[in-house]
Amino acid sequence: MTPASVQALSVLRQMGHFQWYLVPLLAFVIYVYAAEIERKNWKGILIGLILYTSEFCWEMLNALVLHFTRHSAVWTTPEDSAYLILVGLTVEISMMFLVAGVIVTKTLPADREMKILGLPNRILIPIIWGIFCTLAEIILNRWGALVWEYAWWRWPNVFILFVGYTAPFLAITWLYDRATLKLQARLLGIFVLIDVIMWVAFVNILKWI
Repeated sequence: MTPASVQALSVLRQMGHFQWYLVPLLAFVIYVYAAEIERKNWKGILIGLILYTSEFCWEMLNALVLHFTRHSAVWTTPEDSAYLILVGLTVEISMMFLVAGVIVTKTLPADREMKILGLPNRILIPIIWGIFCTLAEIILNRWGALVWEYAWWRWPNVFILFVGYTAPFLAITWLYDRATLKLQARLLGIFVLIDVIMWVAFVNILKWI
């Protein structure tokens, strides 16, 4: 098992690392959703929650990689967090993903057909966000805050990481534009159910992650 894996497991879901910056972070998340509720932007709210719940599912799958390999998860966040939820998910990252979907939808032009630099905005904007998030992860990796163990998931092989961000951003853009509120709510419910089942099975019962 890698040193980063051992370190992450040593602080996993330990309550002794509270930091006060969590309070304004939580206030920011609440403000984002309160502002969208005020605007009655129910589609934006559902999209934000869909992205978060789907990401949480991926984080549990990432933790299962560590369990089955006994070596390393695909990505690991071993230190400097107020609370480590899973070996690759800090409470700070979790709060970021809670608002990421809303942020993406807020950058979409009202005109779906408008082109930017000759490209459809509904394709270009998710790609730009995918590039931005990939660059952010590269910086975090260079700082040592985000550890990549496997050669196919580290610099310079970051194409899979780019796709891993861009594909969900493209998906939520399509859902925001095309899906009904009913379909979005059903999809959110499915992801919530999957997350709950996985958490109960792999954390509470089997204690694998």
